[in-house]
Amino acid sequence: MSHHGALAPAPPDRQYRAERDTRAWVAPAVATVLGVMLAPLALLFGALSVMATDSCGPDDCSPALTTALDVVHGTLFLGGILAVAACAASWLLPWTRRWAVARVWLAGLSLLPWLCVLALVFHLPEG
Repeated sequence: MSHHGALAPAPPDRQYRAERDTRAWVAPAVATVLGVMLAPLALLFGALSVMATDSCGPDDCSPALTTALDVVHGTLFLGGILAVAACAASWLLPWTRRWAVARVWLAGLSLLPWLCVLALVFHLPEG
């Protein structure tokens, strides 16, 4: 008697992970709404952070201030690209329970660059 034609039923943990996740949209939606609010603020404060060099002139400022401003602007550029990519990936992952943890992590990581820029701008060193 051959068992080649019969497929064994999937284990219960695989069946659970393959089910459609009815709450898959929550994490990407929350991250998108928060990102839409945080990104313009980060861009505004990042652009205004250059005014921190007004008192010392762009050439006579402390290395700590110029380094912090470079980090802010680098985070805005590269972090912005990565934030949009992470948010898009959190929406595009398959809506099964298997991908729920990755979806939440990507949604959370998509907010990280905007939060880092705001934290850096509000804690700039003295010029």
